[in-house]
Amino acid sequence: MVEQLDAIMDVMERAFDPAFGEAWNRNQVRDALITPNTHVIVTQDESGERASGFLLSRAAPGEEELLLLAVTPAQRRKGVASNLVAAFKDQARSRGAERLFLEVRVNNPAIRFYELCGFRQIGRRPNYYRRQDGGTLDAITFAFDL
Repeated sequence: MVEQLDAIMDVMERAFDPAFGEAWNRNQVRDALITPNTHVIVTQDESGERASGFLLSRAAPGEEELLLLAVTPAQRRKGVASNLVAAFKDQARSRGAERLFLEVRVNNPAIRFYELCGFRQIGRRPNYYRRQDGGTLDAITFAFDL
């Protein structure tokens, strides 16, 4: 588990803009990894020596939630995120999920990506995310029926 944790933290440090406070700290990720029904997929870069992306999800009866998805800037636009989401869909289906969920901040450029992956907006949570500067952003909730 320590190796997975290190890989996830390495990707998050390179992938997430600290201004939005989206990255989890090491303890949060560790706690998620030891929680039952939490699943992770980690991909490696071309060298096979460093992680290029990961997807963290949590399963509940009949559904699964995508908690975190990150790809390092150097590996973006190479199909890494698409492959992670495709693997997530397959694995969630095999675990008995019928519906997938995720949420993102309203100004997240990944919204278009999730729509291209077949997710559709089902809700909005006003002032859900708190920015580092004290401001807030709405969250958009998406679903995908398997």
